[in-house]
Parts: sequence; structure tokens; C-alpha cells
Amino acid sequence: MSERLETLKQARQRMVEDRDAHAKVLAAPFDRDKAERARSKFIEIQALIDALDRAITGEDVTSPKS
Repeated sequence: MSERLETLKQARQRMVEDRDAHAKVLAAPFDRDKAERARSKFIEIQALIDALDRAITGEDVTSPKS
């Protein structure tokens, strides 16, 4: 696996962990201020995860197969 692909996968895993932390806030008893911030960050991070998924797929397609 290329170093670039490995880096993308590590970045994706880190973002999933960050997203999960915000999901826990959203699942907790409602606190309007915290929920609004968590919702915003969750959406932002999910968009980043989607972009990383596309980059990973692009690397899988363009990287030479062994």
C-alpha cells in the first residue's frame, strides 16, 4: 500500500473518531447550545470523511496493483 493511501486511511480513521465524539453529544440528554455545536461539527466532519473516502477510492483506482 502506498504511503499516500495509508495516510488517507489514517486521516479518515481519526476523523471517524472525532465524529463519534460529536455523535455522543447529540445522543446525550438535550442541551441546546452543546447540541447545536455538535451538530455543526458532525456535519463538517462527515463532509470531510466523504471527501477522504473519495480520495481513498481514487488512490485505489490509480495505484498499481501488485
